[in-house]
Amino acid sequence: MKRLIYLDHAATTPLDSRVLETMRPYFSDVFGNPSSFHTLGMRAKEAVTEARGRIAKLLGGHEDEILFTSGGTESDNMAVLGVPRYFMNELKKVHGPEVVPHVIVSAVEHHAVIEPLIWLQRRKEIELTTVGVDRYGQVNPKDIVAALKPTTVLVTVMMANNEIGTIQPIADIGRELLKWRKEQKTALPYLHTDACQATGFLEIDVEKLHADLLTLNGSKIYGPKGVGALYVRRGVKFQPLIIGGGQERNLRSGTENVPGIIGLAKALELAQADREVESARLLALREKLAAGLLAIPKTILNGHPTERLPNSVNVSFIDIEGEAAVLYLDAEGVMASTGSACASTSLDPSHVILATGLSYEAAHGSIRFTLGHATTEEDVDYVIKIMPAIVERLRMMSPVNLDMKYFETHTN
Repeated sequence: MKRLIYLDHAATTPLDSRVLETMRPYFSDVFGNPSSFHTLGMRAKEAVTEARGRIAKLLGGHEDEILFTSGGTESDNMAVLGVPRYFMNELKKVHGPEVVPHVIVSAVEHHAVIEPLIWLQRRKEIELTTVGVDRYGQVNPKDIVAALKPTTVLVTVMMANNEIGTIQPIADIGRELLKWRKEQKTALPYLHTDACQATGFLEIDVEKLHADLLTLNGSKIYGPKGVGALYVRRGVKFQPLIIGGGQERNLRSGTENVPGIIGLAKALELAQADREVESARLLALREKLAAGLLAIPKTILNGHPTERLPNSVNVSFIDIEGEAAVLYLDAEGVMASTGSACASTSLDPSHVILATGLSYEAAHGSIRFTLGHATTEEDVDYVIKIMPAIVERLRMMSPVNLDMKYFETHTN
């Protein structure tokens, strides 16, 4: 059989067997609806409540601050759609009928954050400011402060980027927002951060981060797909997206995904317990893979050289199409991607890489390798071995072959 090497853990992860065993009884034995008042319903409710408490403890929050959702996309949507819409009428009372809520977003956010905000902007429900990043994809907290207005209700910056792995200074941004609130004598703006990619590798402490809303996703941490959570600090207001059942404190209606919730809590516990040891192991493999790939001429490392997730290597091979390279890699048994899995049906270049200032050619030639629990040194050696021939073959087929002068001009 063909050797299979999975290096797309930023897209999704396999379900940990320990998580599956924890979930198993809730598929068939304790299958009741948590809203039911009979024995099976009450047992399911107790399990959900316990899981909620365990997740809250891991985040440094309170049990009533955890809302369960269908995944990261819904959690992001709840935050970025719900907060501005809640404060729309409140702002009009203070600032006049023509005023709409102001939202600040970074240029490298996930589509689950950017697209709903653009949708609100087109409907003239918000004023949107997009803050740029440096060449490494990192936001400067001073740029966030400079964009603040009396009408700003939300700042949303992801904790770590899903494409290039760059880690953002969320705690620094949070401190700046706390200072602004104190000076302006207001509770706004709220700080939302998407922590889906960061959860398995960074400490997720909402107090240290000064986060008001925080997104989690089970499928990125060896947990089940179709379940996530949104941390909502006490006192934070937002308009619900799903209405009609009263679950999750009337903030997210719908029968709870009990097995998924149990699995999410277990996966989060394992991720946080193992993160230091696993991060150190993956960091060594990441550096070896990056060095091997960068030895190929006209290759660029995307993302911050050090402030980057320990499992993330994103490189651009000039003069090739990333999509073609992914197909050639797949033929060799290696599974990687060109960027966000949510945008895989689009052939447009990565908005994240373009935001760092790289050329259109560099963005189109980008490939993302994200390592995981099963990744070995032999896997890394294999990719380093086969990649030069793939790049050489694709460059021979390319109608454009940019010289080194162009490469240096557009990548430095």
